Amino acid sequence: MGTTVDAVQSGSTGAKARKYVGLGLVIALIALVLDQSVKIIVEQNMRLGQSIEVIPGFFNIHYILNPGAAFSIGEDFTIVFAILQSAVAIYVIYLLLRKVLARSWAIALGCLLGGVLGNVVDRLFREPGFGFGHVVDMLSVNHFAIFNVADSFIVCSMIAVAYMLIRGRNLDGSIGDPPKKDQADKGEAEPSA
Repeated sequence: MGTTVDAVQSGSTGAKARKYVGLGLVIALIALVLDQSVKIIVEQNMRLGQSIEVIPGFFNIHYILNPGAAFSIGEDFTIVFAILQSAVAIYVIYLLLRKVLARSWAIALGCLLGGVLGNVVDRLFREPGFGFGHVVDMLSVNHFAIFNVADSFIVCSMIAVAYMLIRGRNLDGSIGDPPKKDQADKGEAEPSA
């Protein structure tokens, strides 16, 4: 009887996992398409360096190309950023496929994946060449930074991830430290009194 219950529970867990994998991947695709669409619109309708004031004294659309990371740090290491971001994307896909059993994690990791892929696409396929491409940035907050839609998804997802980690929410949706394997095995092995 215990085997039947375990099989039913693992079957429902598998269906839940597939549902959340799909959710995460759909969110990633939406983030990627939105990011690339905005970049194409900016490239086709603005000159490099052009700025359009949206909210006076606070927010502009300012078209630049960024070979580095956040705040244009590391402009000589574009290929390194391309490799690191690709590794992050692969790891997030692994988490979505193998570990995530909670909607909140699927949403956060989907946003992270879409944002990372948005910038990886730039680094791999934009000028000056494969792996060295410059990221298109356009959202400018005065006295802060110029960033893009992908960066926004990355930052928002990392805030959500930090919040869930602080609250102790695990990838499977449980709260707190998961039971250690050795202790769980000992508990099962000990006869009940």
